[in-house]
Order: sequence, then structure tokens, then C-alpha cells
Amino acid sequence: MTGPYAVPVPRGYRVGAWEVREPIATGAFGSVYEARRRDGAAPATAALKFLPTGTGTPRRLAHLHELVEREVELYRRLRRPRLLRMYDTLTVDDSECPELDGATVLVLERAERSLASLLAAQPRPPAGPALLAQICEGLAQLHRAKWVHGDLKPANVLLMKDGSARLADFNMAAEMEGTHAYTPAFSTPDYTPPELLWSEIGERGRRIRPSADVWAFGVLAHLVLTDSFPLPGGTPTARRDAAVAYARGTDDLRLSPELPDDWREIIRDCLARTHAERAAVEPLLRRVETAAKSARSPRPLLASRPRRTTVAAAAAATVAVAALGYGISDWTSGDGTRTPTASPATYGAAELRTDKGVPAVYRVLIVESAHDCAQRDVTPALVAAMLKAESDFDPDLSDPVNNEYGIARWTPRVLRFWMNADGTPADTTPAPPFPPAESIPAMARYLCWIAPRLDSRLPGDRRVLIAAAYRTSWEKVNAAGGVPKKNRAYADQVARYLKEYTPPGGK
Repeated sequence: MTGPYAVPVPRGYRVGAWEVREPIATGAFGSVYEARRRDGAAPATAALKFLPTGTGTPRRLAHLHELVEREVELYRRLRRPRLLRMYDTLTVDDSECPELDGATVLVLERAERSLASLLAAQPRPPAGPALLAQICEGLAQLHRAKWVHGDLKPANVLLMKDGSARLADFNMAAEMEGTHAYTPAFSTPDYTPPELLWSEIGERGRRIRPSADVWAFGVLAHLVLTDSFPLPGGTPTARRDAAVAYARGTDDLRLSPELPDDWREIIRDCLARTHAERAAVEPLLRRVETAAKSARSPRPLLASRPRRTTVAAAAAATVAVAALGYGISDWTSGDGTRTPTASPATYGAAELRTDKGVPAVYRVLIVESAHDCAQRDVTPALVAAMLKAESDFDPDLSDPVNNEYGIARWTPRVLRFWMNADGTPADTTPAPPFPPAESIPAMARYLCWIAPRLDSRLPGDRRVLIAAAYRTSWEKVNAAGGVPKKNRAYADQVARYLKEYTPPGGK
């Protein structure tokens, strides 16, 4: 294994009937290992996803159970050919190994790689049309069961040993209640339909329709077939702005000329401006299957193009099983070779400069946490600038006088409301220490909640205003007509670091 694992588990470790073998992947909050069954029962191999215990307290364990509740619920209730299978859930009981004692373990079907890693290694793969048909079939199976995936993207499509595709990572999945479902207000902007980019967030989360999965499928299909996104822009923020302009009718959808005619019409119908105009998944599946059977390779480009930074970043976010919504830093294939991935030191370079002192160990957390928010002003550069101003990236900061701790200077009673990925408060007030893997995503969630509450008429850089509201409150920023006087020194710091950390031409 290369680099630190969120949950280090030694080779040969036993949990239930399973023996841990080779590491597969790791993310900020979880690590995945190949495992073999020792009691002779089937299946003989699986992927074990270990979720850490943190402090090992019941509160921490309950928090981790909440983070995977949606995924486990869907796995338990749905068994479909195109959905990754969960065999069991386990809890480690090992008082002699306190770093693992109490850890939650999901026993999952073993995959070979993700679609993201395939696209990074082989853009426009020949098997692309057939894989798209299987992905669409998986969506149809979900929608027939009245569930919405909510976060379809290449990292959440896994490829099995026989080359077939499975949908995975159901942290955002939700069961339909009439025409809608409710999901957390965090998703991947490139695959989020425009009507959800600025949607109101209620107490139960964000209302979502099955048409959101159809939009995501259209984006994914365009990427698989042409190695490009259907909306223009060199960064997720730029493409998000293009999606909004398209939805408002101020810009047209300009699909790649490399698309065959049948796929062009399919993708155009998936990416209709309004949810009501988008294709339903059942007739969409029939069209996709027909197009896949008669597929021909897209026309080659006249000249080679450099790989898009966002696709390289997707390779760095490859997952065997999604580690609580965060990208996996490495992937080991079945033959022991590793697929190329972006280095943590350069992760998200298009949005966060690599030469200004942002610690490499936090880059993936910073970039992915910002991407989980659909508010355009919550950027990786903003999160990094605030962490610099708050703590100088000190993960062990302790300020008992002000009751603030960790890299984001969280007050325990405030962190309670932002530490859960599904947007619900923790049952009890957490106690420090607060690790970066908990503090940084919580900061991004709080900023995502603040952003739409600031008065749109306020002058100045909205990112700086968001930072000031983090230090005081959005009500006080609105009442002051900008940054309150007592917060100006802090806001000036954030503005300076924002300028340092933002790449030329970025935001």
C-alpha cells in the first residue's frame, strides 16, 4: 500500500469469517480491503469497507452509522443485477486493538475497478456503449423500486471481473415519496441538474426527482463517448455557470460533433432544460440498448488533446466502494498493478494552486468537500483560505478560552449541527479532538448553508462575505451591509489567502 490509509488494517486480520488480504483503496473516512472467507462458505472473496471509530465512543460510532444509513438501507432492501451487492454488516469487537475496536465493516461484492479509473486510463473505451446500457439498466432497476440514486458519476460505477457494470455508493440514495425523494444537499456539481443547483434546502434535505438521475446519465454518457463534458468550461464552477445559463435559456446546448446521431438525440433528451422535458428511464433504456447494439466508435479527433484536469481528478477519486462520499486515493487491480492516479500534492490544481503552501495531505479533503456543495462561491480556494486564517492548517489547534478546536476552530456545540453528512445534527455535542477528516467537510457544509442566506445585494467578494459569516453569522453580515467591523481583520486575511490560492483565471 502507498501512503496512509484512513483505517490501517494489517494483512491477515480476522473479522467474522473474513480474513483481510490486499488493500484496495482508501478515502478520508474509510478504507477498503480485499478479503477471503475462512469458513468455506460462499462467497469466497469480498471487499471489506472499514469505517473508523474515531474516539471509539458510542457517539462517534452512532455518527458513523448515520453516515452509511442510506447505503445500508438500500443494500438491505434491494437486490438487483446492476446494483453492487452487500453481503453483510459487521462490527469489530477487539479490545486488544483499540484503533479498530468498534469499527463498522460493510461486506461488499468485490469489483475490479471503477468507471472513473477506466476513463482515466482509456478515454472513449470501445466498451463504452455497452457499459452505458448496463448503467441505464441499473437506473431503471432503482427507479422501478421507487428509489433515486442521487449521485451518479463515473466513480460510483464499478466494473466487475467479467467487465460488467454495477451502480454503487448509495449514500445519497433515497426512496420516493410520491413524485419526489429527499436527499442531503451535497452532490457532484458536474452531474447535478440545473434546477437543483440553486434549490431551497428544507429540514429533510433537498427534494429530488428521478429526472436528476437522467440528467446525470446524460452527462456521464457524453463523457464516456467523447472524453468531454457536454457543458463548456475548464472547471466545475465554470460548467455549473454554463448549466444555469442553459437552463435559463440564455445559452444553447452544444454537444460534441463526435457523437453519433442516435446518441446525440438520447443525450439531448437527457439534458433537457426542465425536469418535465427529460426522458423517463424506461423508454430511455430501450433507446440506449438499441444505440449500444448498433454502436460505432466516435470519429477520431483531428489532433490529440490533453486530458482534462477534471478527468484526471476523477481518477484520483476512483472508488472500489465509496468511502463515505469521498474519493479514493489509490486503486489496486486484481493482478496487483495500480492504475495511474493524480498525486495528492496536485489534486484539484485547476482550482487550488499547488505552489502556495496548502498541505498536500489536506488537498483531497478540501477539494472534494467544496465540490460536495452546489453553491458556486464555496470553492476549494475559499475552504483552503479559511483553514489558513483559522489555524494555519494546524490539525491539533486547541483554544479552550474561546472553546475552539482543530483545523477549522470548531466550537463543539456548533459542530454538532454540521458533522453529519446527511445534514442532521448529531445526537450529542461532540468532544474534541476534532480530526481534519471531520472538521473540513463540516466547514464546507456550513459554508454551503450560509451562502444562499446572504443578501444578494451585498457589495464585495461573496466568498469573503461567506467567510465573515462563518466567524459571526449570516444575519450579522446582512445587518451590517457587509463584513462587520470586528471581523474585518479576519476577512482581510481570507481575501489575501484567496488571492494566493486561486489559480490564474480561476475563482
